[in-house]
Amino acid sequence: MARILIADDQPDVLKALRMLLKPEGYQVKEVASPAGIVAELESDEFDALLMDLNYARDTTSGREGLDLLPRIAELDGVLPVIVMTAYGSVEVAVEAMRRGARDFVEKPWDNERLLSILRTQVELAQALRKGQRLEAAHRLLRDEGRPKLIAESKTMQPVLRMIASVGASEANVLITGENGTGKSVIAYALHAMSPRAPKPMVTVNVPGLSEGVFESEVFGHVKGAFTDARADRVGRFEMADGGTLFLDEIANVPMKLQPKLLRVLETGEFERVGSSKTRRSDVRVLSATNADLYREVDAGRFRQDLLYRLNTVEIPLPPLRDRRDDVPPLAIQFLSSHAQRYRKKVTRFDARAMQALMDYPWPGNIRELDHVVERGVLMARDEVIRTDELALRTVPESGRRLEGMTLDEVEAVLIRKALDRYDGNVKETAKALGLSRSGLYRRLGKHGLARGE
Repeated sequence: MARILIADDQPDVLKALRMLLKPEGYQVKEVASPAGIVAELESDEFDALLMDLNYARDTTSGREGLDLLPRIAELDGVLPVIVMTAYGSVEVAVEAMRRGARDFVEKPWDNERLLSILRTQVELAQALRKGQRLEAAHRLLRDEGRPKLIAESKTMQPVLRMIASVGASEANVLITGENGTGKSVIAYALHAMSPRAPKPMVTVNVPGLSEGVFESEVFGHVKGAFTDARADRVGRFEMADGGTLFLDEIANVPMKLQPKLLRVLETGEFERVGSSKTRRSDVRVLSATNADLYREVDAGRFRQDLLYRLNTVEIPLPPLRDRRDDVPPLAIQFLSSHAQRYRKKVTRFDARAMQALMDYPWPGNIRELDHVVERGVLMARDEVIRTDELALRTVPESGRRLEGMTLDEVEAVLIRKALDRYDGNVKETAKALGLSRSGLYRRLGKHGLARGE
């Protein structure tokens, strides 16, 4: 419901306005003085202000209301002010409009005209607030080049089922997984499936914000709140109003600010830095982390009640080494994107290069694959990317995470290492592995390793 603040020193006027506005679906708050107006605007947000210009007894000049208008504009530059006076004149009305009023009515008012003015001004104010949020969000959001969700491997099927189950809900979702596994892509997929998809999805990169900046970025600040606060700033919760807020690497939220985050998750209410005005935001919160939040709770670095608010549903993402079938389509997607970006006519990988991508353990997961393909596109001599142009690094055994591989993957790694050690000599390699030459050949074929590689 639209929230209307009405101000008049006459109880009968307040009662009449309340009886007129409430049946129209407005939520009404009443005050009887200029000080009451200021107090309400300092602590809350309204969609319109309907106020008298005269409060002191036997005053007809409208001076009290006129002098208050600039102060109202300072407190809320979007709020539409409709002034009322029983002693209206063209001069007073013009002066009120010059000082920031949007419209005026004379007492006794015409109900239909008053309601028409209110509807128009409320709709305008709501559109302006929405425009502010979208303008701020557009500075942060860049949809171009956003990766698509690719999930052809068996290990990703449970993830797809969970997305399908909770995507259209209002549930807060915690996405967990190693760095570079594509947690933000899952967040975008959840947002796209929800009724909030037409509204913005705003991302907060938590580790990128220092403790001193975090509160201002997330909740906003008012002019003069601190040294560099030269103007009011809309925070991410306001930008995402009606949409989705994605908190990436949530484990890094400063401990002393976690209660404020918990409050807005529970009530939707918050205050900008430097202001006591309570604002409201209707957002769905998605979050992601590569940390074990339960261990962080046990260590006293993360609030348990906040964790429970965030992980109504938890979606764990497997690392890329456990979803090898997704490597080719992901690599092809990255190739197409980078070839277009760098204006190079690179169209495919040769067979050896693709096999190298399939065999690599990817300790950096999808993010590392993206960077490797980007380098391949830049270094490609023609339309085809070859193995040497990928420049896959040698990963130490600790980075290969053998405990996370299948037996076939471990066998392929050991055979390749033995081949490298004996310069591709099949006889010596077979001897070192305790295999016959024919046994080694069978395994070379099984793992797609060329003879003499």
